[in-house]
Order: sequence, then structure tokens, then C-alpha cells
Amino acid sequence: MTVSVLVPSSLVREAEDKREATRKLGYVARAATVFRTDRLVVFPDPEGEAKWGGGFVSTVLEYAATPPYLRKEVFGKRDELEYAGVLPPLRGPSLTGSESEGSGSLRQGIVTEVGPEGRVRVNCGLQHPISLVVPPKMAVDEGERVTVRISSRSPVRAKLVDEPLPGFEVTRTDLPAALDRDDAGVRIATSRHGVELTTGRLTELVGRTAEDGMTVAFGSPGRGLPDILDLSPASVGHAWPTDAVGGEADAESNVESGAPGRFDLWVNAIPNQGSDVVRTEEAMFAALACLNLKEK
Repeated sequence: MTVSVLVPSSLVREAEDKREATRKLGYVARAATVFRTDRLVVFPDPEGEAKWGGGFVSTVLEYAATPPYLRKEVFGKRDELEYAGVLPPLRGPSLTGSESEGSGSLRQGIVTEVGPEGRVRVNCGLQHPISLVVPPKMAVDEGERVTVRISSRSPVRAKLVDEPLPGFEVTRTDLPAALDRDDAGVRIATSRHGVELTTGRLTELVGRTAEDGMTVAFGSPGRGLPDILDLSPASVGHAWPTDAVGGEADAESNVESGAPGRFDLWVNAIPNQGSDVVRTEEAMFAALACLNLKEK
């Protein structure tokens, strides 16, 4: 089960300066961490970009998602990261190594040297890079990020494991490509013009997302997903398509196959919003909090 979150390259279009834009992206990264997102995708919205484009957005998010002990080695000094100090700490267990399950905790590491006899040196946030054996059928190169399972720190006992990196991955991908992934799960678009998310509808939805995963897309302030996709607000506000969440099709919904824009459904997770504009990071916390609920 995979959780992917899609945000536009225009999501900081209304930030007054680079510092404020960086802070806003920090809250986006916080939301991704709080709700255990696996993949945070920045999709292009060039018409909505102002001072800050997709390169800036993805770089700051990648920096925020990188464990602090690897940031200097991975990024060095970059103009996009001038105000990286305002980013809030994510404090994800998988980033700090404080989450212990079974034989140890997982941490991100970076290969600093490839040596002989199938060994590599890895910086994984301990006092010094450590020498580890590369598992069979696993190939790694210098500079590559790897997953390390640490079972003891004193003395150090660790091993490379062929598992996904802890934390969430940041990528830049076109919206159609992100929605067409085999592991996309239920494809959900968020918009104030979508169908209001009620307790009954949420019960239908979380059962399916818990089983199949989900991809949730958000717009930007003043430029929601309908605008980005050149869709009329009326076209996304149809009746609840129960066939999209595992039930029988609603005869009154007139929905035969999915919803506009390659999505399975369009959802309004803040039906009684008291502000004219809901910021992307606010919408993320509101929508993902609902979708993160359990059936029992």
C-alpha cells in the first residue's frame, strides 16, 4: 500500500520572498511526514509559477526530506537553500533511527567509497563512515543513497539492506505519469468544487485506500486543480461515484468510468471553509487527516 501526494510547481506562487516560500515548503514536508507519505511528487504548472519554479520547489522539498546528517554531503551550498534554516524539523522516526522494529532501526546512508571484496563505506550519521558488506545481487555506487539497518550503536552493528529508503521520496513528474503508475491506488483530486466529504462517504473511501493505497493531488493558492487542468468547476462537482471506491455505480451520478482529469473522484475535504483561499499545506493537513482515519 503506497501513499503518494502530488503538488504543483506553483504552490509557492504567492510567497512574498524566498524565506517565506521556503517556510511554506517546510509545512508541506511536515504534512508528508505526519501522514507517512511514501512519495511526494512535484508536477509542472508553468503557467501558475511566479518567482519560484519547479526546480526551487523540488530542491527545497528534497533537502527537507533528507536526514540532517546527510544534507551537507548531498547538497553542499545552493542558492535555492539560502533560507533552509527556517525549515521545521520533520522528526520522522525513520529519519532519526529512533524507530526500532525487530532486529534494528532503518536509516538512510550515502556511499562514500566503494572498496574491494564487496565492501563499501557508508555515512549513516554515526561518528564515522562505517564499512559494510554489500548483499548479494545488490549493486551500489559511490554517492548512492542506501538503507542501513542498525541493531547496535555501541559497539556498532549494522548491515546494508535491499529495502526502500526510509522517509518519503521527492520526484518531479508529469501529472498523467504520476496517476498512471501501477501503485497509484485510488486517485483522488482535492478541490473546493469537489464532492463534499461526509462521514458516510469517508467510510466507503478509507476501506479501499487502506487496501489499495492512494494518490492525492492538490492545487495551489488562487489556482486550484480545475484551473491547472483546464476543467470547469462544474465538471468536478458531480455526485459521489461509488464505483470508484469499490461499490456499485450510483445510477444518479452519471459517472460511467472515473472522473475528469484521470482521477477516480474529486473531493472537497473542507466543505465549510471559512477563508476564500485554503493554502496547499493547509489543504494537505485537512485532507490527509481525513483519509488517514481507520475503519475500526
